[in-house]
Parts: sequence; structure tokens; C-alpha cells
Amino acid sequence: MTPPPKGSKRDRSREAVRNAVKQTGGIERARGAVEPAPRKGTDPFSGEMRRREVLPLLVLHLISQGPSYGNQLMERIGGMTEGVLSVNPNTMSPLLRRLEEEGLIEGQWEHPERRTRRFYSLTKAGRKEHKRLLAEVRPFLEAVGHSIDEIVRAVYG
Repeated sequence: MTPPPKGSKRDRSREAVRNAVKQTGGIERARGAVEPAPRKGTDPFSGEMRRREVLPLLVLHLISQGPSYGNQLMERIGGMTEGVLSVNPNTMSPLLRRLEEEGLIEGQWEHPERRTRRFYSLTKAGRKEHKRLLAEVRPFLEAVGHSIDEIVRAVYG
């Protein structure tokens, strides 16, 4: 495909987007400022749970109970939520990397020479963030629980 000629409508549009991104402070900042539209087929409960920092809370909570690795965390979250909040490696791995970059968890390879499983432990900053999330997320979880109770009561009596 050949690039559009300089000065074309498409070329001017791309330049306008580049300028807008520069003015907002870069692409990463711009991405963070825009909340993505819900995808078709997305479960409203689990989608909202992810948005409300429930997943980071669960990860920090489980790691606070002892060193854990990614697959173990995914299994424990799936079991704890009876599959309502299913987590896959494409979600868990970036989250663990982000939490480690933020200094909330610390990872150690089980066998450093082979890079098998990476066990994560909570840091002092992670304990503080865990405590903050406990307070912040609780009202949302209570509201979800109340909503589900109301649905069950309305439908089943």
C-alpha cells in the first residue's frame, strides 16, 4: 500500500493526531486518560471488578499469605470466585510485572539458572497498598453482593 500524498486529508488527520498526543503529554498518558468502551460479550460483573482494582487487591491479598507464582494465583482467584473472575496469563503476567515495577511485590525465580516459576512476595510498599485497596474496594464489593442478593430475592423469592 502506498502512503498518502503529503497534504492529503489522511496525512493532515494523522498530523493532527500526533500534535494532540504531544499536547497531552505522550501516548502513554493519553491512553491512561481514555477509558476503553466495553467490548461486546464482556461480562459486566468481571469487567467492572477488573476496573475497580479488585484483581490487584486479590493478587496482593493472596501474596500477603505467602509467596505465590502466576499460575497459582490464577487458580486461587478462579476457585475463590467460583469462576466469576477468571484470569488468564495475558492478564496476570502484565499485572505482576506492573506490581513489581511499582515496588509492591518482589519476584524471585525458583531456579534462577532455568527461569522456571517466579515466586512473588509482598514488599513493605505492597503491604501498604494492600491495606489501601482493602478499604477502597470494599464498598464496591458490598454493592455487588447486595445487587446479586436482590436479583436472587426478586427471581427466586
